[in-house]
Amino acid sequence: MNRRERHGATELLRLEGVSMHYGSGANAVSALSGVDLTVKRGELVAIMGASGSGKSTLLTIAGGLVTPTSGEVVIDGQYLSDASSAQLAAIRRRVLGFVFQDFNLVPALTAIENVQLPLELDGWKRHKARLAALDALRLVDLEDRADHFPDDLSGGQQQRTAIARAVVGGRSLILADEPTGALDSHTGELVLRMLRSRIDDGAGGILVTHDARHAAWADRIVFLKDGRIVNETRRDDPSALLGARA
Repeated sequence: MNRRERHGATELLRLEGVSMHYGSGANAVSALSGVDLTVKRGELVAIMGASGSGKSTLLTIAGGLVTPTSGEVVIDGQYLSDASSAQLAAIRRRVLGFVFQDFNLVPALTAIENVQLPLELDGWKRHKARLAALDALRLVDLEDRADHFPDDLSGGQQQRTAIARAVVGGRSLILADEPTGALDSHTGELVLRMLRSRIDDGAGGILVTHDARHAAWADRIVFLKDGRIVNETRRDDPSALLGARA
């Protein structure tokens, strides 16, 4: 059995003993130390911790944007340390979806053009990419705003567009960094509901948040302190929590 075959089909992400250090000697700073973490299909994992605890570093490493000092990152069975630059780029385009607090939409593109952009960069024909983008916007109830520019959308609509872009084309691992931080409570809950729906449909995800109310939407809550996992809480029935919010 090779390294790619070692993990189950339901596992989307595994961090194995991941550490991240900056500098050397007396100036060395440890952002993460020996972190082990898995995310399965249909599972949302919330990461909580104080500022500087390593939450954002964990997310960038999980997304293959930064190479850890030591340890392994496995995405959908592929060890990133074994992947070529082209393979890494393909994983980011086809498997990973990022949702950021500041939306990161291209202001000169309409909502649907923002959503279809990663597909076109991956070589999809424009018509096929547009149809897939429209399906993704329909998922977040924004198909009627498809041809509007970001400046013509509310903050919540922009974030829902960002979620559509994160899942378009069947992306299966969603990494969200404080996605509701710039939104009011009502709109933030709507965005979390959209994210939760995508997870329940079979994706996996990590939600970095400082808000316990937002973390409550997750199946597991992992607590970081000084770059280490210090505690973990599981939800036995997240659907009951959703029912309470309906």
